[in-house]
Amino acid sequence: MKKLAGSLIAVAVAAGALTGCNEKNSAPKVLNKDKPLVFFNRQPSDPQTGAIDMASMNWNDNTYYVGFDAAGGGAVQGKLIADFLAKSDPAVVDRNGDGTIGYVLCIGDVGHNDSKARTEGIRRALGTWAGSPDPVKIQEGKINVGGTEMKVVELEGKAMTGTDGSTWNANAATEAMGGWATKFGDAIDLVISNNDGMAMGCLQASNFPAGVPIFGYDANADAIEAIGAGKLTGTVSQNVDAQATATLQVLRNLLDGLTGDDVVTSGITKNDKYGNKISAAVDYIPSTKALLAQNTGVNKDNWQLYKAGMRDEQIRQSNAPEKKVLLTIYNSADNFLSSSYLPALNYYAPLLGLKLTVVQGDGQNESSCLDKFTNFGNYDAFAINMVKTNSGRDYTDKLKY
Repeated sequence: MKKLAGSLIAVAVAAGALTGCNEKNSAPKVLNKDKPLVFFNRQPSDPQTGAIDMASMNWNDNTYYVGFDAAGGGAVQGKLIADFLAKSDPAVVDRNGDGTIGYVLCIGDVGHNDSKARTEGIRRALGTWAGSPDPVKIQEGKINVGGTEMKVVELEGKAMTGTDGSTWNANAATEAMGGWATKFGDAIDLVISNNDGMAMGCLQASNFPAGVPIFGYDANADAIEAIGAGKLTGTVSQNVDAQATATLQVLRNLLDGLTGDDVVTSGITKNDKYGNKISAAVDYIPSTKALLAQNTGVNKDNWQLYKAGMRDEQIRQSNAPEKKVLLTIYNSADNFLSSSYLPALNYYAPLLGLKLTVVQGDGQNESSCLDKFTNFGNYDAFAINMVKTNSGRDYTDKLKY
């Protein structure tokens, strides 16, 4: 009996020692509230004032934003248009010969920071900026057209909202363009859009005035091909590959335990330990914890550099341990995100050892994303693209345990 008791004690001691060893060597459980979180494409902010939502950005030490320089992008688009006009023949651009350059403007979402920045950049370049991105707050401007100073008038600017409530809607742009062509006729000398999806929508109007210069924004694959075919005049690349990679790289860095400046420089402005480094310029803004890719203008002179399939060759297969990321897309029908951003994410994620689970919303209701933003214990990190820019807290509230 004593021998049996001694054996049982020995087994118990051994089991306890083994358990203690396992506990000592196993990684501590990371609570959801402490996991890496990157907002992307839609910066947490007030839709009216544009003020950055620092409560969301300071959710934890591992929270960052990745996007592009919105204000800089608006300026690039404005310059692209102004440079085009400066090299144009006034007699060709001014279709009705009235001495005025008239343009129509497709506005994506009046409450979106990117849309506001693009509208401002366009109007500043054309002299029609009256201190507000509001569709009706404009003034008469002036611009150099082939060496001749000409008057500029925004004939109409309109937010492109679909019948289902979605914004940046290409079908709404097609309908609006049809109405504008009928209403303004040959007074339309330029068509300008806050994104490529709406610009391509305008081109779908059966009565689109042939030959009228039209500018978009995003450098989507179909828009680039349209420039090559002479249908679209210009667009702006926000360097989607740099944005997508930076989104993933920040998560990779945090998951690898990097801290401080290394989080926003490793693999971004300097080689990471796997040998990766983004080719395009990406700037870090410490005050808003934001990594912003720079923008470039695209036209008939350089469009081939932006053709589909041109991936960043400096991002190669790494041996990073696989980690799981839950990622939201605000609208499955968004042209830029679906045709450019998501394919880039899906290309670079495996190279960086990240396995993505993507959930997509309807572009109208935050619940369409939030209801799928679940099962957090299955994931190591999160990437969020919101329906509304002021919804950051709705997501962080779900991660608070």
